[in-house]
Amino acid sequence: MMSFLDEQNIVLRTRINHSVDALLKLTERINHESLASTIRDLKDRIEEPFMFVIVGEVKSGKSSFINALLEVDEDICKVAPSPMTDTIQQVIYGEHAHEEIINPYLKKIYQPVEILKEIAIVDTPGTNTIIEHHQEITERFIPGSDLIVFVFEAKNPYRQSAWDFFNYIHEEWRKKIIFILQQKDLMNEEDLAINLDGVRKMAEQKGIELPRVFAVSAKLEQEGKKEESGYLPLRTYIAEHITGGRAPILKLESNVNTARSIAGKIADGLDLRRKQYEVDLAFRQDITETLEKQASVSRDQVHVLVENLVAHYDKTMREKSDQLSEALSFGSVFKRSITSIFSKKQSIREWLRHFTESLETDLNSGLRNRLNDRVIDLAESIQQMGQVIDLKIRSSQTILKDDHEIFSNIAERRAGILSDLREAFSTFLKNTENFADEKVFAQNENLSPTLATGSGIAVVGVILATVTNGMVFDITGGVLTAIGILFAGVSLGLQKRKIMRNFKEEIDKGRNKLEKEVTGRLEAYVTDISGKIDSNFHRFDELLANEQRSLKELDNTLDEITSDLQTAEKDISEHLSN
Repeated sequence: MMSFLDEQNIVLRTRINHSVDALLKLTERINHESLASTIRDLKDRIEEPFMFVIVGEVKSGKSSFINALLEVDEDICKVAPSPMTDTIQQVIYGEHAHEEIINPYLKKIYQPVEILKEIAIVDTPGTNTIIEHHQEITERFIPGSDLIVFVFEAKNPYRQSAWDFFNYIHEEWRKKIIFILQQKDLMNEEDLAINLDGVRKMAEQKGIELPRVFAVSAKLEQEGKKEESGYLPLRTYIAEHITGGRAPILKLESNVNTARSIAGKIADGLDLRRKQYEVDLAFRQDITETLEKQASVSRDQVHVLVENLVAHYDKTMREKSDQLSEALSFGSVFKRSITSIFSKKQSIREWLRHFTESLETDLNSGLRNRLNDRVIDLAESIQQMGQVIDLKIRSSQTILKDDHEIFSNIAERRAGILSDLREAFSTFLKNTENFADEKVFAQNENLSPTLATGSGIAVVGVILATVTNGMVFDITGGVLTAIGILFAGVSLGLQKRKIMRNFKEEIDKGRNKLEKEVTGRLEAYVTDISGKIDSNFHRFDELLANEQRSLKELDNTLDEITSDLQTAEKDISEHLSN
């Protein structure tokens, strides 16, 4: 008949299995096969006995320790003068003694020993010899272990390789650990006491509260000297804290701790991944704001350029308007009419022709000078737009490294996208066609061969000078043509007021067209270049969108798993305290 305690264990085990299943799906989702394998192993072992994993340096006496602990007539774990344990040996209960080779590094030893119904023992290779097999140890047994038994040679428990391995186990998995000083029969009591105290202090310094340290002699135990061997305090500890019906619930507690440790690793990885996302989001926002700022600077340069053009246009037209008004006064017209009888060159019509030529010379000469001065500033501001963005791309901050334990694939993908972005943007800046915006050119305008073979963003000034000059002189040419037509029909009898009114109308039309078209086309050019620069970030924007979605989903899943594990941990704690 099943006891109430057994029923509680089954309920708890079912709930923990559910959380471990969810954790397994999460690790599979993030494509981390190593963690997934660890969790599968945890699931497979959840119904196995409480597992002791014995670790320590070669020749520290681990195999002898196990043989003495199990109190068997013959050695279960082989002992010899040279290192024997070159594989992991898992000692478990079996009705008949036999061995099973699982792989070149793992052997299962079945023994009909009563204590093995509650615990299993894993004997591992020496920590200072076959270092390459530590991955096998940690992946297959350390995460699924319920108690780590750290065996030291009593004479020297301070070797660095053993404590380095301790650091890895303790920092990575936070497992319960007890310390064994084996071969105490080779030491006097005073020196043994010093080493016992030394191990306690080292363990405390490394974060173990109230470390359990036992000094034993497998030799004395197997010789029947049980009072002297030191195994009695160790067996008492095992009986009071592990066996006697407590092992199954302690096993569940250990599984929960391991699952929480794995969940914590993922959470830490997600925190780092989230920081990278936030940095990348800020970087992208900075790019957007920088582009807008640089575009605004360029638009300001457009306005300064246009203001200078219009100012010269207005000044020239005012001067010429005054000249025309004076020339069309009654006295001037009468005088020219009289003198034209004797010389065609002095006629009003001939004067107006010379006046138009003078107007064209003065207007275009001044406009050309102002264009040459101000186009350089505009070109430099546009060039700076590209150069600043290029510098920001090259100095983007990397937090999540491509050697990250869990999210190296995400880091590698991000690094690849950034590398492609840097290369693509560098190519973008070198390509003249990216800056020869068709929207800036009139339908009858084409790039000259010199521009077509120019070097990317460096030709912006030449492009703007070529296009803006052509645009401005088209507009002023139209004004001058209209004025020329206006003057073509001028006769002595034409009223001055009407001529001046028509002249002013043509000037105003030209002014408005000059201001509107030059501003509109140059601002469109700035906007288009800014848009082209921004379009280089398409894949990076996709990365950010995917990261935002993935982080939210992973956080929600992990929060639910962590909450379930915390509840299970609380229930186990209450169960153990009853």
